[in-house]
Amino acid sequence: MKKIIHIQKNNQQHWVGDGFPVRSIFTYNDLGKVISPFLMMDYAGPAEFSPTTERRGVGEHPHRGFETVTIVYHGEVEHRDSAGGGGLIKPGDVQWMTAASGLVHEEFHGKEFAEKGGRFEMVQLWVNLPKKYKRENPRYQGIKSETIPVLNLPNDAGTLRVIAGEYNDARGPALTFSPVNLWDIRAKAGAKISLNIPVGQSANLFVLNGKIKTAEGKKVTDAELAVFEQNGLSLSFTAEEESTLLFLGGEPINEPIVGYGPFVMNTPEEIREAFTDYQSGKMGHMPGHMPGHMPGKS
Repeated sequence: MKKIIHIQKNNQQHWVGDGFPVRSIFTYNDLGKVISPFLMMDYAGPAEFSPTTERRGVGEHPHRGFETVTIVYHGEVEHRDSAGGGGLIKPGDVQWMTAASGLVHEEFHGKEFAEKGGRFEMVQLWVNLPKKYKRENPRYQGIKSETIPVLNLPNDAGTLRVIAGEYNDARGPALTFSPVNLWDIRAKAGAKISLNIPVGQSANLFVLNGKIKTAEGKKVTDAELAVFEQNGLSLSFTAEEESTLLFLGGEPINEPIVGYGPFVMNTPEEIREAFTDYQSGKMGHMPGHMPGHMPGKS
């Protein structure tokens, strides 16, 4: 069984643009080795937005060397990028954008949601790419909720949606460049849950809301991340109350991580090259915009 080694939390909130009030739960600077292949997690909300006709979000900014994964729980997120990808994701949907060799994109609240206002909540992850894939062409996957398999957990404990990777006989729709498991779990109060995890893979459990108790008796609650060791074949916990959880794990990428701002590569030289390529327009730009300015990191 995988043992818990750390509970991570961050109560400091900051704004990305004017649409995303986020807490950065972890980055590769503090947990790089144990959370690989993940690089970063931003938890936006939960927050209430008043109706508006203005565009709320973050404008054109670049990325290279990794993927961004956005999971919407409440609200809407609209995405466009310079490689031609884009779409609107609603509650239950997932946006999986592979920046790879480089692109620029923008993210805003959906027009209909902005006009109505309401509750907004989402998670955005940065997923690292192995060196051999960092120069691949960009790719966009707009994953609709109805395409994500939903499994009933044993003993009526709740449900598990397989966004990426696989669980039992279900395989998630997300295409990945290395083994990644991303599962959206809804646990019922009092449920005892044991998850089968491949040996040697990272294992992290984020509690959006609710409260769980690990096998060692550690309690993890709202906006906290439980980090588990990579040894062991299973992860067990009890939901002390109804809980919304996100499991993220995968095969570690044992390569150097060098990041600066919106770029994550393997060497400082590659970071300098990324800035030069962006400023010279090689990553493209959105219609009506010119490259050279980086207003946000999401």
